[in-house]
Amino acid sequence: MDHHHENETHSVGYGLYILIWLGLVGLTGLTVAIAGVDLKEFTVPMALAIASVKTMLVILYFMHIKYESFFFKVMIAMCLVTFVIFIVLTFFDILFR
Repeated sequence: MDHHHENETHSVGYGLYILIWLGLVGLTGLTVAIAGVDLKEFTVPMALAIASVKTMLVILYFMHIKYESFFFKVMIAMCLVTFVIFIVLTFFDILFR
């Protein structure tokens, strides 16, 4: 019978970390490139979408959340949902001034 142990270590190797880092550098370059292009009302949503992808890469791989328990992932998701609610409420406040 195969049991999942909470104290297991997960070694993914340096290659994956280098690929994730290169992806983060590429996404940062894309963010800078988008800042120079006039996308009108899509500029901020595009920048936020790229930042969200970069955040997920850092959280999942560099903070090792990918290998944590389901309960821990749910708690992090609840924090992220709360954060998104505050961001949306802030945008609505700015929009209707």
